[in-house]
Amino acid sequence: MNFEKELEQGRFYIPECSACKKLVWPPSEFCDICNEETSLKKEDFEGKIIEFSRQNEEYFCVVEFCDSIRIMAKMMTKPKKDQIVKISNCGISEGSYYFHII
Repeated sequence: MNFEKELEQGRFYIPECSACKKLVWPPSEFCDICNEETSLKKEDFEGKIIEFSRQNEEYFCVVEFCDSIRIMAKMMTKPKKDQIVKISNCGISEGSYYFHII
């Protein structure tokens, strides 16, 4: 499992425990419940906007995936609370993760 290598390639996957099937966040190679190894759950995840704010023409949203994982993502159009979104672009820039949603 290498979350960051996938993210560098623009792919957002969530680590899942191979034994107990718990989604692990923040990303880790080991489950924080049973200490077994994780693998990347490879699917197109849909998330829900929990809250958002705006700075100039950009919106910053807290998005929840799988009822437990929350990330901060940028959106260029005006979001709505509880709106369902997908990650359109992601990666690592200057050592920091970034996520854009549509």
